Amino acid sequence: MASSFFTIIFNTVLQLVSLIGFIFVIGFMLDFLQKQSVTYLYRTFNKKGYLVTAWIGTPIHEFGHVIMCLLFRHRIKKVQWVPTRGDIHYLGFVEHSYNPRSLYQKIGNFFIGIGPFISGVVSLIILMYCFVPESYRLYTAYLENQVQPEQISLDMVKSVLLSSGVLFQSLFTIGNIVNPLFWLFIFFAISISTHIALSKEDIKGAATGISSVFIVLLTFNLLGAFFHFDSSKMISTLTSYHAYTMAFASLAILFSCVTLCICFIIYIVMHKVKRR
Repeated sequence: MASSFFTIIFNTVLQLVSLIGFIFVIGFMLDFLQKQSVTYLYRTFNKKGYLVTAWIGTPIHEFGHVIMCLLFRHRIKKVQWVPTRGDIHYLGFVEHSYNPRSLYQKIGNFFIGIGPFISGVVSLIILMYCFVPESYRLYTAYLENQVQPEQISLDMVKSVLLSSGVLFQSLFTIGNIVNPLFWLFIFFAISISTHIALSKEDIKGAATGISSVFIVLLTFNLLGAFFHFDSSKMISTLTSYHAYTMAFASLAILFSCVTLCICFIIYIVMHKVKRR
């Protein structure tokens, strides 16, 4: 009996990692790319260069926190939507409170913490659909045909990784390059991607909700063992649908990389001009 219980706990830990681990991995990748981009922008244009993108990216970032606060019934005390102090380390924030005795609201801490990741990716998808619909159609057609989320497999992971290349090819076409809406999309996408990364406060907030998510998963697995239904298979099926989330998250990573390349090129060019 004891060994079965520890097996359930071990499986629950694995399920928790598979459900939320990739979000933190992508979050750290975006954070690294963002910091590098900010470094080059700040060296070239001081804080003004970075703040140009903040007027679009920061509201999207904070909206992710706000919508999750509303969904999980947290009380919102104060929101700063746009930069007001001209400080690149203090662009926006959401102050909120919750009932610590409510498991639902404690779980909400996790989703509130990762809210900017969700709002940023969704915003990029909507913008892609509106401004470059042909690219959106080609990309989603690839996902429908190549990414099969019925179960996690090496082929599925490979398809998700290859989706970044498909995304790049579908966007940077001759038809798009001569289309003004494409460049407007690029500007919005770069502005959002530059501010989609989770801050230290976001990660800390999300971490406080992980234990509550674990409790829910553990309870579900214990019920499965008691009533003899396959809880692991149900959770595994849910996890496999992260393939779509991961694929669309590559949109944010792609534009973060594009932003970094542009910032680096501008920095090199401006540095050479100043030396002359």
